[in-house]
Amino acid sequence: MGIVIRRKTGRSIGTINMMFNALIIIAAGFMYGWPYAFYSAIGLVVNARVMDMTYTRQQLMQVMIITDRPKTVIDSIQNHIRRGITIVHDAEGAYHHDNKTILFTVISQYEMNDLEEAMDEADNHAFVSI
Repeated sequence: MGIVIRRKTGRSIGTINMMFNALIIIAAGFMYGWPYAFYSAIGLVVNARVMDMTYTRQQLMQVMIITDRPKTVIDSIQNHIRRGITIVHDAEGAYHHDNKTILFTVISQYEMNDLEEAMDEADNHAFVSI
């Protein structure tokens, strides 16, 4: 059920799971007492975080980067993520007809922040398509 809601809303699996479980915890708090509900809530938060980490690591995304500074971008990405990168030399920009290099790699959704940090360091003006 969580995966279906995720596809429709874009929220993470763990967040959806926590919303369902919050309703259950509130009901249990009224029925069995708030200390038991509190301990259950701690367990559910830990469970949700583990689910998010496991689920997002399995979703892979292709990244295409068009840059003027391929060496800098490659070094930065490999230092942050340690991924292989395919290089396509001698691409031509259509607007100014200047030479560009296209880089391809595959990352998990979990590594998205690391990619953003690497790109901020290496080339702020690179075009990145995921």
